[in-house]
Amino acid sequence: MRIGFVGLGNMGGRMAACVVRAGQDVLGYDVREENVTAAGAKPAASIGAVVDGSDIVLLSLPDSKVVEAVVLSDGGVLAHARPGLIVVDLSTAAPDSTTRIHGLLASRDAAYLDAGISGGAAAAEKGALTLMVGGEADVLERARPVLDLFSANIFLCGPSGAGHTVKLLNNFLNATALAATAEVMVAARKADLDLATVLAVLNASSGVNFATLNRFPKIIQGDYLKGGLTNTLMLKDVNLYVELAARLGVVSPNSAGPLASFGLARALGYADEISNTVVDALGDLSGGVRLHESSTSRGDV
Repeated sequence: MRIGFVGLGNMGGRMAACVVRAGQDVLGYDVREENVTAAGAKPAASIGAVVDGSDIVLLSLPDSKVVEAVVLSDGGVLAHARPGLIVVDLSTAAPDSTTRIHGLLASRDAAYLDAGISGGAAAAEKGALTLMVGGEADVLERARPVLDLFSANIFLCGPSGAGHTVKLLNNFLNATALAATAEVMVAARKADLDLATVLAVLNASSGVNFATLNRFPKIIQGDYLKGGLTNTLMLKDVNLYVELAARLGVVSPNSAGPLASFGLARALGYADEISNTVVDALGDLSGGVRLHESSTSRGDV
């Protein structure tokens, strides 16, 4: 199966590199050609050239606006789609946009899977991502040999849009846990507690979450695990969740916390930094607090 990739940034580049390391050729397109070559892929002249030269095209893009531009613009994926083509959208996108694109590609006898990813940059490096897929089961089985090259878990969540819906639910919980844990850890620092001990207690108690287990043991050592979701993208994902909840008629009182936290991080200059730096934004407004011993102010980060 000929493999194409559009969008080889922080996550897309890591996924494409996994495919290349597995011995597969990848035809890639990114607005920064150096991202394509860095992943070991062969640069294509255009999005259309990727589609023409591939049996399966993987998309890893920032949001639905960019996905729609790549798929629907002149010379984009839809214009070059043909019967039997599989397109897998690994982005975090609005489910209603996803289902619309699914229908448009189906009208050309091409298949579209929405496949939200989880695990961050570390899992992408190791080819151990979790995929939440929406679409037809038979299409997923055709795509699975490629998806298995960078995934440890693949879940078929339902019809078109279901994968991106589950992704938004997951990312909202991720954002909430990260923002709340950041606040708690700043409070622990100001209380002059040993942060490693605090994390050990949390991880053995009911406050345990992904951030306490996987993020903050590194952050308190000054390692922010750079390369993952930025504060701007985390804020985008929470907003997408809020829009989804509103469409479903679900009240969302718990969205105020992560919206405020990641909005604050963006406003204070951390927009394009990894979302783990939300703890520094909270620290800035709490007296210049930093969790790691070597730094006590933003200027030292």
